[in-house]
Amino acid sequence: MNVRRRHISAVALTAVAALGFGTLTACSSDSAAAGDTGSFDVVASFYPMAFLAERIGGEHVHVTSLTQPGQEPHDLEISARQTAQLEEADAALYLKGLQPSVDEAIGQSPIATKIDAAELTTLEEHGTEAGHDEEHGDEHGTEAGHADEHGDEHAHEDEHGHDHEGGDPHIWLDPVRYAEVAEGVGKAFQKADPDHAADYRKNTAALVKDLKALDEKFRTGLANRTTDVFVTTHAAFGYLAERYGLTEEAISGLDPDTEPSGARVKELQKIAKEDGVTTVFYETLVSDKTAKTLAGDTGLRTDVLDPVEGITDRSRGEDYFQVMEANLTALRTALGAR
Repeated sequence: MNVRRRHISAVALTAVAALGFGTLTACSSDSAAAGDTGSFDVVASFYPMAFLAERIGGEHVHVTSLTQPGQEPHDLEISARQTAQLEEADAALYLKGLQPSVDEAIGQSPIATKIDAAELTTLEEHGTEAGHDEEHGDEHGTEAGHADEHGDEHAHEDEHGHDHEGGDPHIWLDPVRYAEVAEGVGKAFQKADPDHAADYRKNTAALVKDLKALDEKFRTGLANRTTDVFVTTHAAFGYLAERYGLTEEAISGLDPDTEPSGARVKELQKIAKEDGVTTVFYETLVSDKTAKTLAGDTGLRTDVLDPVEGITDRSRGEDYFQVMEANLTALRTALGAR
């Protein structure tokens, strides 16, 4: 049952004809195009949003992801075909501030149900401080190094045009905030597709329960550790660090493609020595070259800390929960947790 049908615009139809009627890669095995499934059709911006839609929607939804597995979400540019499919969807689920082209396409689309995950929880500033973490009293800061005395400053909008003015978008890496988003998505689905509201409510409750259990695993798993500091290539883990009293030191900013300054590299070398850092973390969707260079210069090892922006054959798990538990294992080792 497609809750709402609209005729595709002439411009969009021309674009589809030119590009072919190939479908987007969906997170589920069903790859039918949005708008032709007989289900509540949801277009999700990238994996963490698609995962929520699938878990909450269950058998009543068909989920299509705009970001293909293995594609770096920050770099996504919406195609004409994807814009056309947005017009045929019943709902769009996205995270404003992470993918500017998605924000623009959804903003201009006629979709009746537009769910911005950023509005369902509280966003904070990470990745822009010069090196002080007020809450934990740490001299380095949750994500220090994005502005130094040499002027290597990463403003809200970086050189690639990624606008993080609303705050750090990586909310899904904090299970508590992700649960808040899940509850908001569940309510939006119930309103948009009331015939299946009871199932959406039940599925949302089950997902929130699982996320609370994941939060408890992190709390207990990281309780006894020898250091609070971990180094990453990409400043994606500010919320996770804040939730569990850790300090993330990122080589790059919120944009994983940003190159660090020489001063920042020297600062990280000093931090690693002073704070007993053992590991430089890199991620599956971004080159590990910078992490391995820093690790080699400081005698540290490297490991994966996955921001769960997409699931590929290289991921340490098949879904959000499995990859997050792999992250917990990696952090426990790096932080000397017992």
